[in-house]
Amino acid sequence: MVLELQRRFQGTPFSNRLKVIQGDVLKCDLPYFDICVANIPYQISSPLTFKLLSHRPLFRCAVIMFQREFAMRLVAQPGDTLYCRLSVNTQLLARVSHLLKVGKNNFRPPPKVDSSVVRIEPRKPQTSVNFKEWDGLVRICFNRKNRTLGSIFKQKSVLSLLEKNYKTLQALQLSQNGSSEDTMIAMDVSALGDTGEDLSVEIDDEREDEEMEVEDGDTKGSEFKDKIMDVLKQGAFEEKRSSKLTQADFMHLLSLFNMAGIHFS
Repeated sequence: MVLELQRRFQGTPFSNRLKVIQGDVLKCDLPYFDICVANIPYQISSPLTFKLLSHRPLFRCAVIMFQREFAMRLVAQPGDTLYCRLSVNTQLLARVSHLLKVGKNNFRPPPKVDSSVVRIEPRKPQTSVNFKEWDGLVRICFNRKNRTLGSIFKQKSVLSLLEKNYKTLQALQLSQNGSSEDTMIAMDVSALGDTGEDLSVEIDDEREDEEMEVEDGDTKGSEFKDKIMDVLKQGAFEEKRSSKLTQADFMHLLSLFNMAGIHFS
């Protein structure tokens, strides 16, 4: 393909303006670009999308063909069946719009899936938020997106992770010898916990689900659980579901947790 492109442009007025970079797009350093137009291997859809959105300086827009289900997740809104962590994280950084559906019969040989073309425009200026913190919160919330946040944050695995982060931050505050709360919030807390651990297993059995929650007899665990529940009640989030929350809702929830000294990254 590289040789064919060079052959087609050879001897044309555009030959000096064509630069072909041969390699893995996920491993290459991208040059400056203003517009991206691409038909990509669908297995790299997510990493490529976020590589583009993390590129600086920000580009003007990207028009990319994705597998249809992935594309519909990108543009999904609160309450939509496909609304998920991918939707929330992408729309935090960019405006995403669906341009057209491309049926599988438009290709020879036809693939097994339909496709869609999506337009991605980075938000300018970018939202002022710690993205690792944001993604840590959203990852937990969408672990079981149709359950209430009160139920999600009572899980032992979630409470254990957040309590570990909380205790680590408290220790850091003491070592800072009186540093201000604002300074601590601005610190790099990326090493406080691993929000990538597997919290995604759905358990339908009510008895098993109850056993995953911190028991009231566990005094220390119960105290931290109460702290978490107080934050959710403060913002009236306890009975809400992630599948219905907007960007503003997640931003508000993250700020409430951070003000209580609870972090997600």
